[in-house]
Amino acid sequence: MSTDPGGTALRQAEIRRIRPEDAARMRALRLEMLADAPLAFLETIADAAARPHAEYAARVAYTSRGADTAQFVADTGGRFAGHAGGTVMPREPGVTVIYAVYVTPAWRGSGLLGELIDGVAAWSRACGRPELLLEVVVGNDRAYRAYQRLGFTDTGVRVPHPTIPALTELHMRRQA
Repeated sequence: MSTDPGGTALRQAEIRRIRPEDAARMRALRLEMLADAPLAFLETIADAAARPHAEYAARVAYTSRGADTAQFVADTGGRFAGHAGGTVMPREPGVTVIYAVYVTPAWRGSGLLGELIDGVAAWSRACGRPELLLEVVVGNDRAYRAYQRLGFTDTGVRVPHPTIPALTELHMRRQA
């Protein structure tokens, strides 16, 4: 549940691991993510829209179980209000890389981002990975500040964006 600064309950969203039956709602959220923040994710909205439902369903089914990768959603009972994924980092087995973090505009500032990250963190700890890593596009100050508030620190590592050569990403880490 998210609360306002005074502690009053505003709305309810269940943070949970995605389930196979969530494929259609996850596809809708993915398209929203790409329309709202096209530089933040590793595909275009056109590519995502063209992908058959069966591919979404297979991806959702895969990430709904196991210890290598997982997706967490904020389920409001209707459309999903947010998403955060986590995956193992092969070169650093004690680290979970957080990916595809998104909160719908109506839920921003509600605390939902922290709840999604907490969901990934709990799964990471349960899998024996005590550290979290994420990448933020340099210049995305809103995301950078939000992650700082959640305890992430800038490592100083900078890497090229995987699909847009003109952009650079920075690494942030924290304990799970």
